[in-house]
Amino acid sequence: MTREEFIAIVAPVAVELKREGSPIFPSVRIAQALLETGGKIHEWNNLVGYKVGSGRPNKFWKGKSVSTKTWEVYDGIRVDGVKAHWRAYDCLEDCFRDQDLLFQWSRYDRVRSAQSPQEQAEMLRVCGYATDPDYSKKLKHLIASYSLEQYDKEAAEVMLDTGVANTIIATWMSPAWKESDAKRREAEQQGDGSTVSAHQQQADYIHWLANELRKASGQVLQ
Repeated sequence: MTREEFIAIVAPVAVELKREGSPIFPSVRIAQALLETGGKIHEWNNLVGYKVGSGRPNKFWKGKSVSTKTWEVYDGIRVDGVKAHWRAYDCLEDCFRDQDLLFQWSRYDRVRSAQSPQEQAEMLRVCGYATDPDYSKKLKHLIASYSLEQYDKEAAEVMLDTGVANTIIATWMSPAWKESDAKRREAEQQGDGSTVSAHQQQADYIHWLANELRKASGQVLQ
C-alpha cells in the first residue's frame, strides 16, 4: 500500500468525524496515523498508537489487544525493544472514536482548543501523547509533505442543513421508495421478472439519492 492509498482510506473517516464534532483536525489525524503506522493498516486497526493502559472496554474498544516491540524516549534517551500492548479494534472508525474519548480528558484540553493543525500537533507533544521529542515536528512535516490541510478545508465546507435534507427524504423520497417497493412485490407475486428488476433498480436509486443527501448533511448513511 502506498501512502497515497493509505491517505485515501483514512481521510474520509477523519473528515466525517470532524464534521460530527471531533476536536481533531483531519490533517493531524491523518498525519498521526501515518506516523504511528508507517502508512500500513494492520489487522488490529490501531492507527494512533493507543496503548491498553489502565483503560476499560467501551463501545468502541471491546478489550482486545496485541503486543509488539516498539521504542520510547526516556529522559532524552531512546530505548529500543520496549514491549507494548496496543488496543485492537474491529474497524478504523472505532479506533478514532475511542481516541476522541481519550481527548476528552482534561490532560488534553490544549489539544482540543488548538486553533490550527500546527498548534494541535504541538499540543499533542506538550500534553505527552508520545515520548518522542520530535513528535510534533514529524506530524507537521507529514501535514506539509502530503498537503493534508486540504482535508481540514473539506471538513469545514458548508453542508446541507440536516432538517432540509430530512424533509426532502421524508416528503418525496420515502413515499417514492415505498411505492416502488410495493410495485416490486406485486410484480414478484405475478412472476413478472423484468418488472421486478425495473422497480428494484428504481428503489435502489432512490435509496442512493437519500444517502447522498444524508452524506451532504453530515448524517449516518442508512
